[in-house]
Amino acid sequence: MKIATFNVNSINARVDLIIRWLTEKNPIDVLCFQEIKCEESKFPFEKFESLGYECAIFGQKAYNGVAICSKFGFEDVQKGFGDPFWDEQKRFIKARIKGIDICNIYAPHGDLEGEKHTYKLEFFRYLKNYIKERYNLAKDNLLIVGDLNIAREDIDVWAPELLRGTVDFMDDEREVFEDFLSIGLHDLYRECHPEDHGYTWWDYMTAAIWRNEGMRIDYILASDPMKDRCQEIVVDLWTRRRRSPKPSDHAPIVATFEDA
Repeated sequence: MKIATFNVNSINARVDLIIRWLTEKNPIDVLCFQEIKCEESKFPFEKFESLGYECAIFGQKAYNGVAICSKFGFEDVQKGFGDPFWDEQKRFIKARIKGIDICNIYAPHGDLEGEKHTYKLEFFRYLKNYIKERYNLAKDNLLIVGDLNIAREDIDVWAPELLRGTVDFMDDEREVFEDFLSIGLHDLYRECHPEDHGYTWWDYMTAAIWRNEGMRIDYILASDPMKDRCQEIVVDLWTRRRRSPKPSDHAPIVATFEDA
């Protein structure tokens, strides 16, 4: 099973590029999209259904929004956490596919201080407890994927001294993220590629992709059994390096897993 996570920065703006990627470059079994920026009624279902995907959407007009598209269908879908406060912003969708629970997350970007910063930290604390209360990470088949908007270590940013203390690379953000991982989650890309930057985001304004001035803020996190099933994980740069149509500022991460 090949699974991709991709912050598309508007699914309708990017759909033709994504379809070309899927048909010409990298066929994927399960697609997890973040920041789709549309309500469910505006999602381009027909484009993905024509390629054999079934799609589950938890959308929001103009902001946020997450989706999962699967060539294997769904055994179960949950849209949102089931908490009115945390579901006001559409940031979480979960699906069970071939016995694997996949949690697709678009974490808050936050700010340097104030309510948005506090909201981001509390989001990760809530997410930690949500996962810890529902899963045995030593036994269950669980993946947590998405744009988590935190770069873990110096290797994950192009200029650590310049960027230290900025949004997505603040000490308290990194601490709350490590605390989240400490419940037993594996950062698959970093475990498979300990010395590669693995950037997944590059600023539009400075043509940063061509100088590889990026950040690694997108992840595939795994429980123990799913870590053992991981055969390969890569950042696929093809969509990000397109000049036309305009790409997302993120690149997808693609992981391949053995069947159980």
